[in-house]
Amino acid sequence: MCGICGEIRCDGAPADLQAIAQMMTGLSRRGPDHGGSYSDGPLGLGHRRLAVIDLTVRSNQPLVDAELGLALVFNGTIYNYRALRRELEALGYRFFSQGDTEVILKAYHAWGTDSVRRLRGMFAFGLWDANRRTLFLARDRFGIKPLYWSEQTGVFRFASTPQALLAAGGVDTRIDPIALHQLFTLHAVVAAPRTILQGIRKLAPAHWLLIDQDGRQTEQGYWQLESTRLDQPLSESEWIEAIHAKLREAVRLHSEVADVPVGVLLSGGLDSSLLVALLAEAGVSDLRTFSVGFEDTPEEAGSEFVYSDLVVERYGTRHTRFLVPNDQVLIRLPEAIAAMAEPMFGQDAVAFYLLAEQVAQAVKVVQSGQGADEVFGGYFWYPRMLAETQGPRLERFARHYFDRDHAEYLQMIAPPFAGDDYTSPWVAERLAEPGAETFMDAVLRLDVTTLIVDDPVKRVDNMTMAWGLEARVPFLDHELVELAARCPPELKLKQGGKYPLKAIARGLLPDAVIDRPKGYFPMPALKYVRGPFLDMMRAVLESTACRRRGLYRRDYLNRLFAAPDMHHTRIQGNKLWHLALLELWFQRHVDSRH
Repeated sequence: MCGICGEIRCDGAPADLQAIAQMMTGLSRRGPDHGGSYSDGPLGLGHRRLAVIDLTVRSNQPLVDAELGLALVFNGTIYNYRALRRELEALGYRFFSQGDTEVILKAYHAWGTDSVRRLRGMFAFGLWDANRRTLFLARDRFGIKPLYWSEQTGVFRFASTPQALLAAGGVDTRIDPIALHQLFTLHAVVAAPRTILQGIRKLAPAHWLLIDQDGRQTEQGYWQLESTRLDQPLSESEWIEAIHAKLREAVRLHSEVADVPVGVLLSGGLDSSLLVALLAEAGVSDLRTFSVGFEDTPEEAGSEFVYSDLVVERYGTRHTRFLVPNDQVLIRLPEAIAAMAEPMFGQDAVAFYLLAEQVAQAVKVVQSGQGADEVFGGYFWYPRMLAETQGPRLERFARHYFDRDHAEYLQMIAPPFAGDDYTSPWVAERLAEPGAETFMDAVLRLDVTTLIVDDPVKRVDNMTMAWGLEARVPFLDHELVELAARCPPELKLKQGGKYPLKAIARGLLPDAVIDRPKGYFPMPALKYVRGPFLDMMRAVLESTACRRRGLYRRDYLNRLFAAPDMHHTRIQGNKLWHLALLELWFQRHVDSRH
């Protein structure tokens, strides 16, 4: 797990090594163990390393193979790298390191752009082919690892964060109106290739991009998720058995492929608790688990310790739990926002940030339960969508998912930022794409392949990597997801959702954990906004910077201020927090650079 960056000049000039250095400085927290750079004429690469596999200097990056004429910067983990290495050795390749980075380099030499199809894991990388004078960029199937880029006259740059690109200078920081509409409609999701800034784009999940030194670009998708039924239907018990076997394999791989201990972020929910159970089932001993909780409000408990403690008791893990008071949340909030590559509305972003700070002092790698709700239908809005049988797919989706309808958006956003309803046609097009058998198949596929990338996957990456902690998400193992996508939605949504996981967990976990209501890593103070949190948000939204930006209509803000703890989205996000967070993000990441 690392931070990567680079540039290729298309104007005949050599790579700007100062720009590489500036980008690397912004990535230092992602990779505290080593920093290195490489240049070859128009090409420059930079890398910050978090050493997890092959801890020796032989796997430091940029990794250069002079014999093959290749250089690589890589962020992520390849869980099948040992099998790929054996295959490549049989083809005659010789290896000088023991890590997964060199396997990517040799695989590209052997199989070219098709090599990414063979990778099982999370990854974003930039690979320079000195013989062909091309830069090859690729991103994993679910965008678990980030990859942003910017393009100016004669120069193309890429990095793990927008902030690294901003540090190199010359980026157009105007607001992208299409991205803004998506952001406020899909709870901070901005689908690739866009970001909230016009001058920064991101490579779509399951895509690669090839750039030559003349600036010609070729982009291509290499994987698609099929959400249709199998030719030979399985019984319910056969589905449970098949999913159990594949999940067990994914959890084992995510634990074994590391040369350092691997812990678990244990929220007390079904997903993370099941990870603990399956790791114990696989024979992992001395397992480290970590939980975080916050202050209660009258409406909602702030911790789930009562459930995580049951799992700890059953499996005897070496457990640490952190209780964070609200005054600390407020004090540390600016730090968490500084760690956000893009604006994030999810209230658990701060929770992950504060938890990761503590966990990183004990381990370098953790498994986390993100992805299970999207893959296996765990959110409360899925059964509501399933019950919808009338009307176009877009309407059936939007009435349970959109944070705001377009009419409210126009009441909120001031000209000239307000424009057309950019999000609805985009969602309608995604839901209509072939390869999904039913409406719910299309919904779950959209969530797993697109929406999940920005919420919650990006949140987990940003908040853990801010402390040099690698978070692994076995529920997003692509072989497991491919299997689950073939499972009938009715089976996944049975008994309120995630039925296959509940069936697997029965007997492995206490019934109280399996049958509890779905939790959301609670931080009530950012949902029921009052007291010091309200004072903070009012100060932000009434600041000179916010008024000068002119993004929000003041009458809409006044309506929210009149009842700040009452205005919630369809999926229970606080609307005032959304507006304050975006403004805070602009002040921290854009205004501060001018």
